[in-house]
Amino acid sequence: MRLNSTTIVVTGGASGLGKATASLMLSLGARVLLVDLPRSDGEMAAVDLGKDARFAAADITSEDDFSAALSAARQMGNVRGLVHCAGRGGDRVRILDRTGTPGPLDSFAEVVRVNLVGTYNVLRLGAGLLAENEPTDGDRGAIVLTASVAAFDGQIGQTAYTAAKGGVHALTLVAARDLASRQIRVNTIAPGIFDTPMLGRLELSVRDSLSAAVVHPKRLGDPRDYARLAAELLQNPYLNGETIRLDGGIRMAPR
Repeated sequence: MRLNSTTIVVTGGASGLGKATASLMLSLGARVLLVDLPRSDGEMAAVDLGKDARFAAADITSEDDFSAALSAARQMGNVRGLVHCAGRGGDRVRILDRTGTPGPLDSFAEVVRVNLVGTYNVLRLGAGLLAENEPTDGDRGAIVLTASVAAFDGQIGQTAYTAAKGGVHALTLVAARDLASRQIRVNTIAPGIFDTPMLGRLELSVRDSLSAAVVHPKRLGDPRDYARLAAELLQNPYLNGETIRLDGGIRMAPR
């Protein structure tokens, strides 16, 4: 799929992985709609990125919100790609606390609601829009989802986050098979430890410890690393149904 003169929707586009992805897409000639929460810095991010970037406020778990965002993207031109970066961190809740009390069900359900149900909402509505396209070079469009290395080696306290991100990994191949008849490809990136605003709040000593755990290179992931892989997943016509770890070879310890 050629990115030049197409429109790409990027969720979580106000910062971190999403903003880096939007920036690269724009440099490759695409127009980009940033989708993020109303309280985000999405408007400012769109201004920073230039005239071919727009912002639409939306909650990814809301059918009405995300449908409206896709309508805004359609007005920008031919929408051929979607990169879904939006989500939330885990709750770090043990199944049983120190007193033996079970962890709260509401906390588990909320993490899964945002990270898994929200992903499915974006996938299904985004696929509906891409399916309207005429095929170009064999594709009507491509979708990139975001899981996490926690899908494979989640740590103690990450039960909800691991369940949600494991679900994103599990649905990737099924989605690719399901949407093949519509000529829409689906792939997923499973990032390791990335230098995003969430990690920016950690002390330097903690960040250094996390970097040291990476096999090579000994650093946190740069959001631009994610963006480059997202661009390849959109452009390469033979990449389909894959979850790709992007983690410098790290394997997370139990805690």
